[in-house]
Amino acid sequence: MNAATIFKTLTTVTLSITLLMTGGCNNMETKKEETGKNTAIENIFARKSVRAYTSQPIEKEKVDLLVKAAMAAPTAVNKQPWAFVVVDDRTVLDKLAAELPYAKMTAQAPLAIVVCGDLSKALNGEKDRYWMLDCSAASENLLLAAESMGLGAVWTAVYPENDRIAKVRSVLSLPDHIIPFNLISVGYPQHREESKDKFKTENIHYNKW
Repeated sequence: MNAATIFKTLTTVTLSITLLMTGGCNNMETKKEETGKNTAIENIFARKSVRAYTSQPIEKEKVDLLVKAAMAAPTAVNKQPWAFVVVDDRTVLDKLAAELPYAKMTAQAPLAIVVCGDLSKALNGEKDRYWMLDCSAASENLLLAAESMGLGAVWTAVYPENDRIAKVRSVLSLPDHIIPFNLISVGYPQHREESKDKFKTENIHYNKW
């Protein structure tokens, strides 16, 4: 095979690949236009707080995805000052439910994830407050991931209530540099629940107040 033939063959293959890729992208855009849907936006609007669950356990791969989604959140200077305690032990879940006033549903949930701030990784060490913002972003990612997988979840506050922090520290044997930020109970929804429309035009200001 001479050089001219090789060049012609490579050109044909490259053109074919380009057309295939372009066609694929166009097909994706066409399907999106036909359905008029944006999965990410729909998922955001569909998210709701779910407090009643079935007894069905959550698959390990879904638990892994929940935590992975949480860790995909934005974080100041990429410090990632978070830690996650995944709880599926019935005894521990019951203890957390008994100790926390707004996490009673954890006694029914097959899973809880305690989102924590890790001061050893925080931007300004023990004086840092950015970890709270990072943990909030991670928590919202986790909630949206749960919604996308057909799971129900609810954020219950631990921080900044000192008594709740102390109780969770005790139950989970957390070291001093780990601050429990919240507890998110997770499970398959017992009932079909509707999300709330929280959009209010009066909360929007353009350019200045």
